[in-house]
This record gives sequence, C-alpha cells and structure tokens, in this order.
Amino acid sequence: MEPTSLIAQEQDQLEQAVADAVLMAKKLGADQAEVAVSRQTGISVNTRMAEVENIEFNHDGALGISVYVDGRKGNSSTSDISKESIARAVEAAIDIAKHTSQDPFSGLADADLLERQPQDLDLFHPASLDPESGLALAKQCEEFALAADSRIVNSDGASFSSHLGIKVYGNSHDYVQSYLSSRHSLSCMLIAQQGDEMQRDYSYTMTRNIADMWRPERVAQEAVERTVARLGARKIDTCNCPVLFSADSAVSLFGHLVNAISGGSLYRQSSFLLDSLGTQVFPSWFNISERPHIKSGLASSPFDAEGVKTQDREIISDGDLNTYLLTSYSARKLGMTTTGHAGGIHNWFVQSNQGDFKDMLRQLGTGLYVTELMGQGVNAVSGDYSRGAAGFWVENGELAFPVHEITIAGNLKDMFMGIQAVGSDIDTRSSLQTGSVLIDNMKIAGS
Repeated sequence: MEPTSLIAQEQDQLEQAVADAVLMAKKLGADQAEVAVSRQTGISVNTRMAEVENIEFNHDGALGISVYVDGRKGNSSTSDISKESIARAVEAAIDIAKHTSQDPFSGLADADLLERQPQDLDLFHPASLDPESGLALAKQCEEFALAADSRIVNSDGASFSSHLGIKVYGNSHDYVQSYLSSRHSLSCMLIAQQGDEMQRDYSYTMTRNIADMWRPERVAQEAVERTVARLGARKIDTCNCPVLFSADSAVSLFGHLVNAISGGSLYRQSSFLLDSLGTQVFPSWFNISERPHIKSGLASSPFDAEGVKTQDREIISDGDLNTYLLTSYSARKLGMTTTGHAGGIHNWFVQSNQGDFKDMLRQLGTGLYVTELMGQGVNAVSGDYSRGAAGFWVENGELAFPVHEITIAGNLKDMFMGIQAVGSDIDTRSSLQTGSVLIDNMKIAGS
C-alpha cells in the first residue's frame, strides 16, 4: 500500500478513536469531553564532514483527553489507541476530575465557533522516507560548503528531515475533524577559521512541499557566506545608536509581541501590554496581518487546537493593537470571546515600508546590524529587554566589520514605537514573516 493510502487509513482510525473516547467519557458521567491526537511519522538524517552520522525513523504521538464534571477538569493520555487503553485513559481522567477544584471558566469552546467544514489548505505533500535520498541532500550540502571557501575548515553537520503529521480533534459538541500535514527541512552548520580565530554559523530551509525547498547549493552558499563574514569580529565601545535587526533575528522581536498579547499572559497580569487593546503600540504606518488559510503556509490551519475556526485578522492596523490572542479559557477569564489561537498564531505578515537590505543599510547610516541574538533577558511584565548579540558595525550605510560579545538593551514598548522601517528582504522560513527591522535607538554595551 502507498504511504499516502496508509496515512489516510490511519487518519480514519484516529478519528474513530477520538469519537470512541468522547462517547466513553459521556457514558461515564462527563458533562463535556474533548480529545486530541497528534501523530507524526518521519525520518531525520545527519551527516558530518559528508559522512553518515545518524539515521532516525519515528512514528509517535499520543491521544490526550480532557473531561469536565461539574466544572472540574481531569486530563489523561495514552499512546495506545486500542479500545481497552482508551477506556483506561478516560476512566483515569474522570477519576482525576473528582479531585480537582471547580473552575467556572473551564470547558469546551462554544459549539457555534467550531469549524465543521474545514477547507483544504494544501498542507500535505508526502516525500520518500528513503534515508538514501535524505543523506544525499545532506552530503551535497556539506560538500558544496567545504569546497566553496578555504576558510571553511570544518562542519558541525548537515541535517535533513521529512515528517508527515495527522492532527485530529473532537469534542462532545458532536464534533470530530482532522487534517494531514507535512514538513521538510535541510540545514547545515559550518566552522570557519582565520589564524587562531574560529567562527560558526548556519543556514536552513523549511517547507511543506519538498519541491519548494532550497537546493543544497543555496543552503551551503548562505551558510558559507554567513560563517566567513563573522571572521575578524571585534568588540565595540559602549554607546547608543540605531539598530537594524536582520529579518531572521527580527522574528524574535515580534515573538515578544505574541507573548504579550496572549490571553494567558493577560489574565495573569504578566504582560507589558496590559490594557493596550485599541491603543497605539507601534508607529502609525505599521501593520501586521494574520492569514491562517495561506495555501501550504507553515502555520496555516483550518481550525485551532480547540476546533475553533481560524480567520483572517489585522493584528496591528496603523500602529494600533486590534486584538488579543485568546483561547476559550483565557477569553472567559477576560470576559471576551476566543480568537481561535489555542495552539499559537497562524501566518503573521509584517508589512514592509522600505526597499531591500541595501536600502535598509543606507537608512541605518551608522550603527549596529544584528544577525544573532543570545540569552533570554526579557522581562515580560515590564518589557525591559537585554540580550547578547553579534552582527556588524555599519558606517555610512556600508558593512564595516563584524562585532561580537556585546549586549543590546532597551524596553520593548520604546523599541516597538521606535521602529523606523521594515525592509522588503522578507524571511519566508517562519510562521512570522518579516523583513529587516530598523529601530531608532538602543543601548549597546561593549568593551
């Protein structure tokens, strides 16, 4: 039987297992029940110096069940989907619920918010799980890189992975839905040497469809360019200056926004953007859109982890915060309605207002270009931001020399309002897509 037929057959079996678990929970006295299954099948291979280092196959996942009895919640899970194992898991969840506290905010998403006719988002593109084809791609990547520049003296390895997934969710609102997905990736990490100095950097590609992945040559070329460019890095004096975040490092800036406007942070009063809904938090030209139904998108999904239908949203419009990111539970805690964000965001797009990378460097003028961030020095409550960084000093719109062993600091509220430009050099390898981001002023702690 073809792999596609096998996974479709397994999808049917998992849907039936979910329906059975919900029915069992109702029979055992649950007022409400919800069941989720995430099953993944795939292969990961690793090479080092173009030699095979590791081959790993996986076929794993679990069925998780939550039951609600008189406002009390119980959870249980099992990796075995036989009726006997499911029955034991359901009984365990019911038993746990008897010993938990009542919570008036718990329970399923409202039935009228569920996605009962999910559209096909073209997320499933299976590829061969033959290790030889994956090893060939990883070896090619390293071979291209090692031959490209004499300063590339070693490799920390290349990796290829290909995984197929099944997500099934059902609840006692007479609801069971599922969808298939795939994800393929290729990465390479290199070591460059110049005299006694050694530097490390990497590149990668990740797509739903293996045909859309970068070729090994392109991954290798970017890895070589990034690694060699770091040679000759030095410290700089402590100063205040404008900072340009590369597209891939800028993703983390907006990751802090995601955390700050997520329901869990808000009802716990642990966000620097409390009571900011409808207020300006970015410059008046700044926009972020969410598009959950992009065909083959890395974060596309017809429904969230609670079965709630996903929809297009304007997260930031003309600098104003339009929405929080809520689950059913956090929405009830806040007296609001779920936004379909149980499980995370769905394809965010930060709108560009400037040209390509060279244009962004020209607008930066003299300052710091950040290509790597280290550490977790962010206070979610105050917004205070302090992280280790590496990158390049820029003079008169041109890269002058690489820098390392520095710390950049500011406050996220000020940083968001201080964004001067977003470039068109968009990194498409993330669920949150943005170009490079220029911030007007930050504190740089150097030598």
